Amino acid sequence: MAERNTGSHNGAPGGSGTLAGRRALVTGAGQGIGAAVARALAAQGAHVAATDRRAEGVEALAAEHAAAEHAVVDGGSKPGGITPYAMDVTDAAAVHSVVDTVTTRHGPLDILVNVAGILRPGPAAELSDEDWAATFAVNTTGVFHTARAVAPGMAARGRGSIVTVGSNAAGVPRVHMGAYAASKAASAMYTKCLGLELARTGVRCNVVAPGSTDTAMQRALWQDPEAPRRVIDGDPAAYRTGIPLGRIADPSDIAAAVLFLVSDPARHITMQELYVDGGATLR
Repeated sequence: MAERNTGSHNGAPGGSGTLAGRRALVTGAGQGIGAAVARALAAQGAHVAATDRRAEGVEALAAEHAAAEHAVVDGGSKPGGITPYAMDVTDAAAVHSVVDTVTTRHGPLDILVNVAGILRPGPAAELSDEDWAATFAVNTTGVFHTARAVAPGMAARGRGSIVTVGSNAAGVPRVHMGAYAASKAASAMYTKCLGLELARTGVRCNVVAPGSTDTAMQRALWQDPEAPRRVIDGDPAAYRTGIPLGRIADPSDIAAAVLFLVSDPARHITMQELYVDGGATLR
């Protein structure tokens, strides 16, 4: 009989913290929001399989975490671990192979966080076939591949949490972001549909929708020193409101929202989309 998720969890040995003993897989963990999510989960005791298409980023993250572990003083909270894996979310066979390897080495997965994403900006009517296909391959089909590989095991055990990091662009039209916004909207709705189908098994599926966040992807859009100020103040020419809170998010702000949604205090939350954008979408 499947074990239903009642909020408590007895997992494999690990660090101390609210997620002690749990096992997580994070995609796009080589930098930015993905790296921040992996750090946050590990800080709360989870063992994190940090994946990225480029191995260098997750290997550096794991090395950084290992060094921090050695620096923990007696009596301090012991973090979980981070193990790096090269994985291309657009390759279904590769995803299944990595998930199989992770579960064999570390045990069944309790948490999946889909962060991997790309942005190919351009006028909606002028996007190339390649840009459109590549954007959906990572941002939407990648989420499908990882969820399909992980969800059945969670459902069989009667517990688990899946969080997809989307974008506030999924709910508000953005100039030159047609492919990106559409792909994020699709992945958000897929995650909610999955959550509906899995709800009776005790598996929860939610979406975190960031606004402008200080990442390499965001900085690639900035063409001059005044660009960050325009993001905060708004840009009428681009039909874009500013950020009421007056700041661009840090990746740790997004990671904090993910951390809450995978935690026991969120045990009665599923199929929800949490906007973390400083009020930019006026929701």
